[in-house]
Amino acid sequence: MSLTSRILIAMVAGVFIGSLLNLVTTQGWLSAGMQEFLSAYLVDGVLDVVGRIFVASLKVLVVPLVFVSLICGASSLGDSNRMGSIAGKTMLLYLLTTAVAVGTALMVALLTGPGEGVDMVASSAYVPRQAPPLSDVIVNIFPTNPVRAMADGKMLQIIVFALLLGYAISRSGEAGVRIADFFRDFEQVIMKMVEVMMALAPYGVFALLVKLFAQLGVGAILDLGKYFLTVVFVLLIHGLVTYSVLLRSLSGLSPLIMWRKLRPVWAFAFSTASSGATMPITMRAVERRMGVKNSVAGFTVPLGATINMDGTAIMQGVATVFIAQVYNVDIGAVGYLTVILTATLASVGTAAVPGVGLITLALVLEQAGLPVEGIALIIGVDRLLDMVRTAVNVTGDAAVTLIVASSEGAIDLDVYEDPKADTLTQAVVVSAETDIKA
Repeated sequence: MSLTSRILIAMVAGVFIGSLLNLVTTQGWLSAGMQEFLSAYLVDGVLDVVGRIFVASLKVLVVPLVFVSLICGASSLGDSNRMGSIAGKTMLLYLLTTAVAVGTALMVALLTGPGEGVDMVASSAYVPRQAPPLSDVIVNIFPTNPVRAMADGKMLQIIVFALLLGYAISRSGEAGVRIADFFRDFEQVIMKMVEVMMALAPYGVFALLVKLFAQLGVGAILDLGKYFLTVVFVLLIHGLVTYSVLLRSLSGLSPLIMWRKLRPVWAFAFSTASSGATMPITMRAVERRMGVKNSVAGFTVPLGATINMDGTAIMQGVATVFIAQVYNVDIGAVGYLTVILTATLASVGTAAVPGVGLITLALVLEQAGLPVEGIALIIGVDRLLDMVRTAVNVTGDAAVTLIVASSEGAIDLDVYEDPKADTLTQAVVVSAETDIKA
C-alpha cells in the first residue's frame, strides 16, 4: 500500500474514532470509571504522547534541513548572478500570492456575510501577545549568535546566516569545495531521516486526529458553520485555482501533476498543522518527485515555510469581516485596503513569532479599528482551520518553487511529467521499514 493511502486511511479512522469518543464521553453513555480511562489514559495519555512525539520528531529535522539545504543552494549559486534573480522572484511571488489571498478572502466574505445575524458574545477575552514593531523585525533578521539562533529556532536568522555562509563557501576555492561536499553529504543523511519518519507517519497522524476530535467533536464546526465554510471555500479557491493559474501561465507546467505529487505532503500538513514540520516532506517532494534542482528548492522551500502564510492571510481576511459584522462595525473601503496591506506585511514580519496566526490577526484587527477580543469567537474552530490552511501554505511553497525553477531552467521535466515518480514514495516506505526492522 502506498504511503498516501496509508495516511488517508489513518486520517479517516482518526476523525471517526475521535468523534465517536467525544460523543460517548459527553453523552454519559459509559460509567465514570470508563470515561476517566478513555479521557485520561487513552486520549490525554497514550494518544497524546504518540502525537507529540511524532510532531517533535518532524520538527527536529527542520533546523538542520533549512540550514544545510540553504548552504548547499547558496554555495552552488553564489559563484553566479543567479542568486539575486532567484531571491527576487521568490520574494515577489510569495508577497503577490499573499496579497491575492487576503484580497480574495475579503471579497468572498463580504459577499457571503459570515457574521450577519450572528448573536454571539466572546466567552472569554483573548489576550494576544504583542507583535514586534517592523523596525525590530528587520533588525532581528540578522543574527548576532547563529548557534543561539539555531537553538531557539529563529528561522529568519538561520536563513540569513546560511545564505551568507553558502555564498562565502562558493568564493573560497578548494577549501570551499571540500566544505560544500560535506554539506551535500550531510543533506543526504538528513533526507534519509525524513524517509524513516515518512514510514511512521500514519501512526502519528492517527494519534493526532483522534485526540483533536475527541476533545472538540464535530459540534465545534456547527457552532460557527458559516464562518468555517467561508474560510474553507476561499482556501480551496486559492489552493486549487490561484496557484494553478499562476503555475500554468508563468511556467506552462500542468497543475494536475503537481496536485497528484503533493498528496503525501497535504496529508502531513493537514495532520501536523505546521508548515515547518512539513517542510522536510515538501522538500523531498519537489526535488525527488517533481525534478526541481536543490539549488532552487533549497532556497525557496525553507523561505516559503518561514514567510509564506497565504492560508493564514485568508483566515485573517474572513475573520476581519466576520468580527466586523458581529460587532456591527463598518470599517469602509480604506479599512479593507489596510487589512490587505497589514496582513501581507505581517505574513513576513512576524514569521518567527510562535502562534503567528492569532498574533497577526490581533495586529490586523487593531489596524482596522476592530475589537481584538473578537478573536475569542473563532478560537474554537481555529485548530481545525489551521490544518486546512497549512495544506494551502505548502501548496504555495511548491507552486512558487516550480515557477522559479522553470524560469531558471532548474527543473527536470522528465521527472516532473513521469507518473512513475509517484512510486518513489512507496519505495521510500519499503526502504525505511527495512531499515527500521534491521
